[in-house]
Amino acid sequence: MCGAVAVIGLIALSIYVIQEDDGLRQVAANTDQGSSDAKSAPPKEANGTDSSAQSGTSSDRTASGVNIERTPTGDGGYVTKYTPRDRTGPQVIDAQRMGQDPRIAGQPNPDLLEETDAGKLPIIGADGLRPMDQYARPWSGERGARVAIVISGLGLSQTGSQKAIQQLPAGVTLAFAASGNSLQRWMQEARRKGHEILLQVPFEPFDYPANDPGPGTLLTGNSAKENLLRLHEAMVRVTNYTGIVNYQGARYLSDEKAMRPVLQDVAKRGLLFLDDGTSSLSKTNSISDAVELPHAFADVVLDGQVQTQAILRKLDELGRIADRQGTAIGIAAAYDESIDAVRQWSEEATRRGIEIVGVSAIVRDKSQP
Repeated sequence: MCGAVAVIGLIALSIYVIQEDDGLRQVAANTDQGSSDAKSAPPKEANGTDSSAQSGTSSDRTASGVNIERTPTGDGGYVTKYTPRDRTGPQVIDAQRMGQDPRIAGQPNPDLLEETDAGKLPIIGADGLRPMDQYARPWSGERGARVAIVISGLGLSQTGSQKAIQQLPAGVTLAFAASGNSLQRWMQEARRKGHEILLQVPFEPFDYPANDPGPGTLLTGNSAKENLLRLHEAMVRVTNYTGIVNYQGARYLSDEKAMRPVLQDVAKRGLLFLDDGTSSLSKTNSISDAVELPHAFADVVLDGQVQTQAILRKLDELGRIADRQGTAIGIAAAYDESIDAVRQWSEEATRRGIEIVGVSAIVRDKSQP
């Protein structure tokens, strides 16, 4: 009986050893295959170059928790070293600081929003991060002519808004009218396409009320409190914008008493202000400098004549200004003719070495050293 038990135990042990051996052979085969792959295809860096041409040794990680380190031997081969992976946990990257990352471009950074009675207003973050920096479209930083083109009035027409977002190059800045419809939806689509956006707010013209810019217009006859309330009611309608651009407003822009509290509020919220450049009496420059508000003026209104060839001529003028002074800003409404002309001209401008940038890349910013 004892002999039978011993025989059975010996057979079981043999089966176990065979299974273990098969498993070890499979692991070894996988390792050999990995080493063979490493020799036949040297590892690539993110930019597509051989790692051996950079610093010699490269590292990789497998899903099984193993670090693989490959070192070139000088004869075209590699020595591969396997070590356990560090288990200290993943590195967390703050994606909200990654600029125009399409994964988060349509989502507001909650740290840059303030809950108020009016709704969620933009605000500078506790760490000093401004909305105009968070939502800015990155640019190359290279020397050369830079042009910002702003297409305004988005949100007022569904077909016009869709055409601008879908057809214009990502470098073109889009301005959404505060009185428009479905602004959050359009904003999200525009941001995912790579556009920097502005909020277009109506200001009082000289011939008001015969010429009425629309509901919520900021008026010189109102108190500062009432105008700030109207500004905030416009601001909460959409998020993820870098700044404010005026719609009309020659009278309001020329009134320092009316303008100062508005521009102070824009500055404290970490936004920029773009003046459309149509009023020679505007006080935007002096007030903005005084309150350290990043600001800029449009150099050319592109669609004074709503005809494609006329707009193309204005765009050529814009390019010449940029060649001469380094930067230039043009503004137009979201007409079919404007969109067609800007799309066509932008392709030519890129070939000429003119970079199409967001407005935030051109503003005068005295708040920064």
